[in-house]
Amino acid sequence: MAGAETEVDARGLWCPLPVLRLAKALAGKPAGSVARLLATDPAAVQDVEVYCRERGHDLVESRRDADVFSFRVRKGARLR
Repeated sequence: MAGAETEVDARGLWCPLPVLRLAKALAGKPAGSVARLLATDPAAVQDVEVYCRERGHDLVESRRDADVFSFRVRKGARLR
């Protein structure tokens, strides 16, 4: 079973930094680990969807609260 959820605060950062920070947070974590990304860059919505699709991760939740986008991503079992 995966450990505690990792939070990645990328508010105020612009593309591609939010997704790069998310990728760094998930690197080395076992499959099933969950990271929560907070971002203010609207481009993060599409960037996170593409990142998850290309890397085999699950986008568990995507929402917006005012000017903050929040994503929960579960790491998949793919090697890449």
